[in-house]
Amino acid sequence: MSSVVVVGTQWGDEGKGKIVDLLTRYADCVVRFQGGNNAGHTLVVEGKKFIFHIIPSGILYEEKKCMIGNGVIVDPGVLIGEIDKLKEQGISVSPQRLMISERAHLIMPYHAGIDQVKEASLASGKKIGTTGRGIGPCYMDKVGRIGIRAGDLLDDDLFREKLQEAVAEKNFLLTEKYNSAPVDFDTIYALFREYSEKLIPYFRNVSVELDVARKNNKNILFEGAQGTHLDIDHGTYPFVTSSNTIAGNACNGSGFGPAHIDAVIGIMKAYTTRVGAGPFPTELVDDIGNRLQEKGHEFGATTGRRRRCGWLDGVVANDATRLNGLTGLAITKLDVLSGLETIKFATSYELAGKTHSTMPANIRQAGAVTPVYESLEGWQEDIEKVREYDALPRQAKEYIKRIEDFTGVPVSIVSVGPDREETLLLSNPFTR
Repeated sequence: MSSVVVVGTQWGDEGKGKIVDLLTRYADCVVRFQGGNNAGHTLVVEGKKFIFHIIPSGILYEEKKCMIGNGVIVDPGVLIGEIDKLKEQGISVSPQRLMISERAHLIMPYHAGIDQVKEASLASGKKIGTTGRGIGPCYMDKVGRIGIRAGDLLDDDLFREKLQEAVAEKNFLLTEKYNSAPVDFDTIYALFREYSEKLIPYFRNVSVELDVARKNNKNILFEGAQGTHLDIDHGTYPFVTSSNTIAGNACNGSGFGPAHIDAVIGIMKAYTTRVGAGPFPTELVDDIGNRLQEKGHEFGATTGRRRRCGWLDGVVANDATRLNGLTGLAITKLDVLSGLETIKFATSYELAGKTHSTMPANIRQAGAVTPVYESLEGWQEDIEKVREYDALPRQAKEYIKRIEDFTGVPVSIVSVGPDREETLLLSNPFTR
């Protein structure tokens, strides 16, 4: 039995869904442990594209169990939509295959409303770049101890009472502070009664289910969303998400003991991207940045927004290595760098005559640093058809080796194209 955590090492969009899909072959259970439908995982299987926002990517394997942990916040409408779409595509999503923690908090219609009007009220330089899905307001209610959880749908009286209190409070906020339209209790109540009929069969105590799986020597894969530098505590605050995205939250967000984690795999795009506002030291606003964006098809799976692109940032990588306790790296989109004469790699930052080897906590400093680069030789070959590591161009292998040496973490997976089969598994964290 092994338990493996997969996390993003950058600002999200590193290709976690594809790597989770690959590792799911060796897992019995796949667990999502944080975030909500503000994240999107895109998979290409035999030329067919799948995008998941809440359901773990492992659902494409019929014999696997997928679990949504207590650390995830769930928009019932989005979740039901994903279930229905998968069923239309002939993929089984029964309660025996998909389990939702009864302790997971629910995103309510007023959360999205507040999210959108709050972001709209901010000055241009203060905007966070939120997806407007209600993620932040839902987590605020959770921390404020006034949230509504999945298990509350099992008790109609309790659900009605909590919803009445919430609607009264949110309508005051919407109308008085943001001069926006109120929400209607009866409409929300009726909608969630419909949701409950469809979702209640999926509710479980995920912590217990995982403990049973562990004791039965099952392999467990924990699927993180977004990236390390969007972590609410350790990211480029305040331009972050509303949850802890690092590996330690796999335990908090699922009810699984930390002593049972065996490996942590960090997903690292071969270059760096970011969606929305916030510091991005290696961002390229030139022809190379445009080339990476176009060749890498860099548009957010959730928002459709164009991703900002830049060179690989070793400072960001080393911070992620330390914060997550990485035992292995998966390099994705290596193929996008094909055709470049020179590839640059940031090894440190400079600011006011001083060298920084970590991302500054001060947001103004983080936005003002200048990256210090080293240059590596690029390669011209198209590598999408490569199926063995030794068949990669010498320069590509040297680039991978430089990443390993700089981070001190071995590369265990290399992705050379978007399809499921265009991935090189150098070492398997489930069989190490």
